[in-house]
Amino acid sequence: MINGEETEFLADSRDSLLDALRERIGLTGAKEGCNNGNCGACAVIMDGRLVNSCCVLAAEVENCDITTIEGVATQDGLHPLQQAFLEEAALQCGICTPGFIMSSKALLEQNPDPSEHDIRFWLSGNLCRCTGYDKIIRAVQSAATKMRG
Repeated sequence: MINGEETEFLADSRDSLLDALRERIGLTGAKEGCNNGNCGACAVIMDGRLVNSCCVLAAEVENCDITTIEGVATQDGLHPLQQAFLEEAALQCGICTPGFIMSSKALLEQNPDPSEHDIRFWLSGNLCRCTGYDKIIRAVQSAATKMRG
């Protein structure tokens, strides 16, 4: 299941989940930054756990529940994290943004009231070359506050 919908696809035995999402299914939100698990641009939530989709074989995801950036917003509007990233100007080129939002979502699902240290530690697997990290941290803090209250 991907973003709440039953999804079937055929993949080559060497395809990563990132390849399958982008090339077979057409979900291009997860980005390929490094293709070796070091940048976090391809982060998705699989069975409640944050993973770098470039490091997961597509063949391994049968019967898994996967959430990508495309599954974060609802028909009612943007997720509080997405809105906070806009309000805090926590994005520039956009390559890293989906991964930061997915990582932040996974964090807030586990810890709805993280300290700045918790946020920085949790997001240490995500790299941004444009914004610096302060605006991203403020966006996560803002979203956490909105989501709690």
